[in-house]
Amino acid sequence: MKSNERIVLAYSGGLDTSIILKWLQENYNAEVIAYTADIGQKIDKKKIYKNAKKLGVKKIIIEDLKDTFVKDYVYPMLRGHALYEGAYLLGTSIARPLIAKRQIAIAKKYKAYAVSHGSTGKGNDQVRFELGYHYFGPKIKIIAPWREWELSSRNDLIKYAKKNNIPIPKDKKGEPPFSVDDNLYHTSTEGKILENPKNTAPEFIFQRTISPERSPNKNTIVNIGFKNGDPITINGKKLSPGNLLEKLNILGGKNGIGRVDLVENRFIGIKSRGIYETPGGTILMVAHRAIESVTLDKTTMHKKDEIMPRYAELIYNGYWYSKERRKIQKVVDLQKNKVNGSIKLKLYKGNVTILSRKTKSSAYSMQKVSFEENKTFNKSNIERFINFHKKKL
Repeated sequence: MKSNERIVLAYSGGLDTSIILKWLQENYNAEVIAYTADIGQKIDKKKIYKNAKKLGVKKIIIEDLKDTFVKDYVYPMLRGHALYEGAYLLGTSIARPLIAKRQIAIAKKYKAYAVSHGSTGKGNDQVRFELGYHYFGPKIKIIAPWREWELSSRNDLIKYAKKNNIPIPKDKKGEPPFSVDDNLYHTSTEGKILENPKNTAPEFIFQRTISPERSPNKNTIVNIGFKNGDPITINGKKLSPGNLLEKLNILGGKNGIGRVDLVENRFIGIKSRGIYETPGGTILMVAHRAIESVTLDKTTMHKKDEIMPRYAELIYNGYWYSKERRKIQKVVDLQKNKVNGSIKLKLYKGNVTILSRKTKSSAYSMQKVSFEENKTFNKSNIERFINFHKKKL
């Protein structure tokens, strides 16, 4: 097989990418390299190897990127407090740039002429993947099967799978599955009855969070330590980025934290409804804002809030590697070295409550804020302050 006949496929081992793998072999007469980025999703390595080998794949690569994903992608995004349309913590959006980067690196290493992904023709992920591909491998061909093939529905895919003896998974009700994306940061679920926004999401689709009603009647106390803007400890124990987020996912999940039912505006111009579960990320968002409240000045905090919507939109639209996102990140991180300390939180039935903030920072002055009389704050200046600002009315 010549090098210009190799294609690197972003492969999950599931139904869609197994169908794509077979389709690429048939329509491009190519050797397909199956590449799986382990970023904390539910992964069955034996299943991936088994399914890929059954389809004739000789090169199967599974790469552990959990710590890289959290440290270099999730944490910078959290420092920017990124929320798309006020609710979405961007769990799928932030994963695609890393996968695209590594997929291109694999393609270059094995001299593949093309890369391929399993994103649908109506989704955002095709944009996110392909902007990453263009950034790191502008000369490498991109194959997007959903925009090329004649399979136009889920039923078409199932028929194709049966014809080619590709296993068809079932959901908890014994039916073809919802569309699910998961990683260490979140789980998203779309499709089927969720497509109609009037339908209530069935409880059985939730994968990493228990409902608040069924969560324990006893709260969970957690203390998160921060250094230079990033979380480094839980209850005094230092953890790797991946292990720290995984721990918070467990604590948040069992307390019903991090569920979002969202109708969002996709980049390509249509609306979609999704169910998102981000337990650990929700806890970290609350904790990070809390530690910044006692370590950063007002101007810095307000500037971050001002640029956040654009920052979140850039990530959502796939512009992680853009000059604009990088420029905003520099603003976000300008004083991250001051963000040190710890936050104690109470987790209880879907809620995250701040119990205490501890820091050595001098940004918060107990003397100035005290209701007791003191000489650290000159109240005579207030009248001049008001007179200056009333001129702007």
